[in-house]
Amino acid sequence: MTLYSSLFLIGLLIMASAFFSVAEISLAASRRLRLRQMADDGDAGAERVLRVQEQPGDYFTVVQIGQNAVAILGGIVGEGALSPYFTEFFALWLSESSALTAGFLSSFLLVTSLFILFSDLFPKRLGMAMPERLAIRVSQPMAIGMTLMRPLVWFYSRLADAVFRLLGLSSLRDDRITSDDILAMMEAGAVAGVLAAREQQVITNVFELDTRTVGSAMSPRDRIAFFRRDDADAVIRLRIAAEPFSTYPVCEGDIDHIVGYVDAKDLFQRVLNNQPISLADDSLVRKVLIVPDLLTLSEVLEQFRQAHEDFAVIVNEYSLVVGVVTLNDVMSTVMGDLVSPFDEEQIVRRDENSWLIDGMTPIEVVLHALELDHLPHAEDYETLAGFLMVMLRRVPRRTDSVSWGGYKFEVLDVDSYRIDQVMVTRLSQPVAPGAAVVAAD
Repeated sequence: MTLYSSLFLIGLLIMASAFFSVAEISLAASRRLRLRQMADDGDAGAERVLRVQEQPGDYFTVVQIGQNAVAILGGIVGEGALSPYFTEFFALWLSESSALTAGFLSSFLLVTSLFILFSDLFPKRLGMAMPERLAIRVSQPMAIGMTLMRPLVWFYSRLADAVFRLLGLSSLRDDRITSDDILAMMEAGAVAGVLAAREQQVITNVFELDTRTVGSAMSPRDRIAFFRRDDADAVIRLRIAAEPFSTYPVCEGDIDHIVGYVDAKDLFQRVLNNQPISLADDSLVRKVLIVPDLLTLSEVLEQFRQAHEDFAVIVNEYSLVVGVVTLNDVMSTVMGDLVSPFDEEQIVRRDENSWLIDGMTPIEVVLHALELDHLPHAEDYETLAGFLMVMLRRVPRRTDSVSWGGYKFEVLDVDSYRIDQVMVTRLSQPVAPGAAVVAAD
């Protein structure tokens, strides 16, 4: 065999090996969602690739048979075709035995390098760059190869299946998509510039609805504007003017005995028509939705859907009212600062390393603002005030502070045992992870 015919044969073997490399990596890297979309658009090749992904055993068997056979042939042809020429070249300076060794090594390194570059690295990078398109292109030739090598494919596939069964492993591809997968895709999209950072945050907030409790979005008990059933017309009108809200709970005596709620639109209509306002009128007071404080935001949304309501009163295990929540509160949690300045009202960034935070700020909002993953004993509280109470083991007083996770949380103002303002400062020398420093007055 002449040098040119040997080089031509080596080139063919490299092309064959590159084909099998592309076939392997493109099938493994193809995104099932993208293939399904292409198949729904009428691409028969995409449908064929989807079927192969469900049972890829025979496909990869053909790939491995082809790659190993080509590699062996490439070594035989390369060594026999190129070694004599390298040996003759090195014989000009070396002894015969040394020239033979140098010629063999040079031939081996050259052929191996050509295979690594053109049948492995380049085709695999190409397959990763456009997996679906290449998987469709090679699917038909690979189907022909599986048919031609049916006996070998059957033999090796059954052996591989036996090994999987022996080890108790599954050879089926798991295509289930979890919320973590979607969030990772969103993060990658944001890094690539395909998804805006705020849009990514909205999607993240949607998935957090299943883990965030209703307490993180509610208006707490001390901020509820409510009416008593026997309030006079003048009292109702004054409260509407002083505390304008869209919905007001109606109580018998005190806030823990809520009998319903009244919509501000109904009150305004009576005011505009110069009609007296009496909450003893059952047509004005609507039935209120009561939900426990252990529900997640996702469960609250489902309660709203079933009751056809957008307002609910939240009670604890002792049937005491702890807050109220509206559909708008939940959606503001999802949309963040895209639609509501709520977070900005509760958290004011003073400078690069300090924040002024309302004590009733939900702990999830605090974590997000401070870029913290968690705070200790997170299951015992829902607000920043609760965090300080748990860490101090008592009702905090002014100047009390807690240092944790590289931040110092200092109480600035307390009003009737309620923590109004907390100064959070980033420490120059962070506290060791898991350690906390409590300073009490």
